[in-house]
Amino acid sequence: MARLISKPSSDFFNISYGKSIRASTFGTSVANQPLNGLPFKQSLKFRVSCSIKETERENAAETQRILSGLEVNGQLKEKDGLGEFGSVGGEVGFNWDWPPWKNLPQRYKLIGTTSLAFVVCNMDKVNLSVAIIPMSHQFGWNASVAGLVQSSFFWGYALSQLPGGWLAKVFGGRKVLEIGVLVWSLATALVPLLAGFMPGLIFSRILVGIGEGVSPSAATDMIARSIPIEERSRAVAFVFGGLSVGSVLGLLSAPPLIQNYGWGSVFYIFGSLGIAWFSVFQFVREDEPPFRAPYLSWPQSNPMSKPWGSSLKELSSSLGDVPWKEFFKSKAVWAMIYAHFCGSWGHYTCLSWLPTYFSEELNLDLTEAAWVSVLPPLASVVVTSIASQLADSLISKGVETTVVRKICQTIAFVSPATCMILSSIDLGLSPWEVVAILTGGLALSSFALSGLYCTHQDMSPEYASVLLGITNTVGAIPGIVGVALTGYLLDSTHSWAMSLFAPSIFFYLTGTIVWLALASSKQQTFSKTD
Repeated sequence: MARLISKPSSDFFNISYGKSIRASTFGTSVANQPLNGLPFKQSLKFRVSCSIKETERENAAETQRILSGLEVNGQLKEKDGLGEFGSVGGEVGFNWDWPPWKNLPQRYKLIGTTSLAFVVCNMDKVNLSVAIIPMSHQFGWNASVAGLVQSSFFWGYALSQLPGGWLAKVFGGRKVLEIGVLVWSLATALVPLLAGFMPGLIFSRILVGIGEGVSPSAATDMIARSIPIEERSRAVAFVFGGLSVGSVLGLLSAPPLIQNYGWGSVFYIFGSLGIAWFSVFQFVREDEPPFRAPYLSWPQSNPMSKPWGSSLKELSSSLGDVPWKEFFKSKAVWAMIYAHFCGSWGHYTCLSWLPTYFSEELNLDLTEAAWVSVLPPLASVVVTSIASQLADSLISKGVETTVVRKICQTIAFVSPATCMILSSIDLGLSPWEVVAILTGGLALSSFALSGLYCTHQDMSPEYASVLLGITNTVGAIPGIVGVALTGYLLDSTHSWAMSLFAPSIFFYLTGTIVWLALASSKQQTFSKTD
């Protein structure tokens, strides 16, 4: 019997093609050298068997090898993958797995698609900031009305944080994320139809905020339950880094779409992307419990696999089961709450006011200001990958997790504060030098994804989604209060340094002090005490 078998392996960044010839009467073998640089490895083997008994022995050995778990990540795979031709009776068999990501662990596929959801999330968040200009002209809105429309997003975003964390705890993050994406995508697509009716328009933006508000907690729940601690920084950075990618894509694609197809096109197109994501996500599955166990950092049950019926039975009693009092007795939880508020103040105020600052204070024209506004989120994509690799590397080398989180969050706070101080002082810098300084500082604030945003999972994987719901609720307040207060201070002082930079610097520096003094990544059970 002759069999030609190609077996793929999912080793990253290595590919080798080998050929071995074996027979019952000959002992010759030939193997080619590996080639490095491609994202998979293929091994090509040709075996000649001279009897049916030998074939049966080989098949038995192959079955034993599979059952022994000698596969990628210790997971069992179907024998020989796809496409087998004539595997018995002296015929040639050829097997090839395609696409190349087919054999990736399910947790990687889950994280990848979740990151795509966050890309769409911020595309739908920033589209209104671009479309609000032609919409205001068409409907005759003044600045106050335009501000009301834009701030309505944060009403839904703030209100949905705690419910989102609680629902993710009960139903599992996957189910909550699916519904959240579908809700915000449908609400986005409805904006052009409701724009002429102000209550309906505001309600649609509140729905967008609600859908996007439950998503961080849902993603946090999935990461806490699926990703081991030595991979967690990269997973969090990859998922939440999708927000920066979404901001860049949204800011770059919205203007040409509006110019060529009208402002309504950005809502229809961006909304349809979320609906398409929802359809594709139905085919992504989680690891089954027997294979998930080696990767998890906590031995809990998996609510992602629970049916809706059983989860609904838990809903009435689950709210009382959450140890709310124990959360607020923890100094480390208060450190996360304050750090989240401080980081959000700088992020939301700069996101809303930097384009105006570039245009009015640095005298850049509108086109230049629009392109410059893309630089901070674009640079954040690069910084995020560096920070996550650094954090996971330190943890894998034995550095205490709390120390790593404190280092990363300190960089995330001190860097933008320093750059804002330099921008506020008259050093005779050119406008483009100021842009470069601010871009660098805001990009380095992405270290928070390997600091604060990992601490929820570190502290309590079981209640990670609820903890993020608590801190993100407080973190949404600057989106409502801080953005409006910046405008008020600007009208009162006519100083960008006092209105935009000074409050952010204050919160960045005080947040650093609180974080270094109180933050902790040690796991806590938060057992209820009556």
